[in-house]
Amino acid sequence: MRLALPMPDKHPAMKRISRRQFLRTAAALAVAPTIIPARVLGKNAPSNRITMGCIGVGGMGMRNLRAAMANDDVQIIAACDAVSASNEYGHWFKDGWQGPWFGRDSAKKIVEHHYAQQTGRESFKGCSAYVDFRELLARDDIDAVTNVTPDHWHAPITVAAARAGKDIYSEKPLSLTLTEGRAMIEAVRRNGRILQTGTHRRSFPAARHMCELIRNGRIGKLRKATVEIGKNHREGPKDKLEAHPVPPWLDYEMWLGPAPSAPYHKDRCLYSFRFISDYSGGNVTNLGAHMIDLVQWATGHDDGGPVEVEDLGGVFPPEALFDVANPARFRCRYADGTEVELFSGERSAYVKFEGEKGWLAFDDRMTASDPRLLRETIGPNEIHLYESSDHMRNFLDCVKSRREPAAPVEIGHRSAAVCHLGNIAMTLRAKLQWDPVAERFIGKNAERANQLLHRAYRGPWTL
Repeated sequence: MRLALPMPDKHPAMKRISRRQFLRTAAALAVAPTIIPARVLGKNAPSNRITMGCIGVGGMGMRNLRAAMANDDVQIIAACDAVSASNEYGHWFKDGWQGPWFGRDSAKKIVEHHYAQQTGRESFKGCSAYVDFRELLARDDIDAVTNVTPDHWHAPITVAAARAGKDIYSEKPLSLTLTEGRAMIEAVRRNGRILQTGTHRRSFPAARHMCELIRNGRIGKLRKATVEIGKNHREGPKDKLEAHPVPPWLDYEMWLGPAPSAPYHKDRCLYSFRFISDYSGGNVTNLGAHMIDLVQWATGHDDGGPVEVEDLGGVFPPEALFDVANPARFRCRYADGTEVELFSGERSAYVKFEGEKGWLAFDDRMTASDPRLLRETIGPNEIHLYESSDHMRNFLDCVKSRREPAAPVEIGHRSAAVCHLGNIAMTLRAKLQWDPVAERFIGKNAERANQLLHRAYRGPWTL
């Protein structure tokens, strides 16, 4: 499956340029001088340094940019976002920075300020800002990218980055649909790229220890796993969605990209996209992706998935804009009998594993039915899981070593897939049979369900 991406001059919001001009510009950028001299970096001199471009520098995007920039062997040289500079995401950072925290122009200033301080200079230049990610990907001097965009952009950008020879740190959920996830696997593997999915709890030592305890039978035979996610924490607009003026800091056409055309509304973009099905699967794929990922890890289903998924009363409110399941509730059953139930509750991201001998739970810390479980150690001949304590650092190390990261593309796809299956079951209000090998629904309601495995892209973007 190939994702056909239009050349940048076909985007209506961009100044039209010829392919020759575009490639000439890219080539010029590729030979631009490095901005940090080797004497500053020592062992992290240019030959050992990872040059990075950051695509999507909003709330989580700026957090990941900062996480990467904190490593001396990384140099951020480009930032891309449909937003120029804004604080509309909310104040995620309070570190004394003067001015907007988010957007491509803000990212450029923050990066250059960081390197100015690092090199002891009053000012520093060397981070380019882009509206269109394809211009960033055309640069030969970029080794890796972060992809921290709305969910409907994850697949197009990841596929294009893999084809451009970039390694990728892509936020969760990895995809918006099952079909996209499979296309991402194909692109990453065909082009020999490293991809780290942003399910960063794989790099929490406590989460890993909990999963090892479960895999090694410390709570006995697993009876049930329960995932609790938060409900929408924002209310959707109650008006008739009359078009609002597009703010000057937003390239709205680029923000929409492959999603259906829609009038701009102040509650449509930035963080609120999570509650709109054109761009996201709601908190099922947002918070649920983290906890379902731990379920897959703890139960040994990283390379598979459930065989049955059933709606348990998910509700799709009749609101004007926010249309994802809220509250959500569904159940999955695996071939080995493992059952997982996900529901919207008071806790934002929580998973509990109940076994014959007790229970273990995790919500950024591990709790147990018996405190002695928390002190258990894993013997040398027992099952040991992938060890990482810093998700971004793990990605960077794997870029250098070409070793698989903690959450590679297949794992990110499989964890997101369970969330997508739940959304499909709730949409159809049905119990569905799933073939995790063929990745197709079978049996009753299969035809209707399989139609929801993919979505049409708005031209000129195509899948």
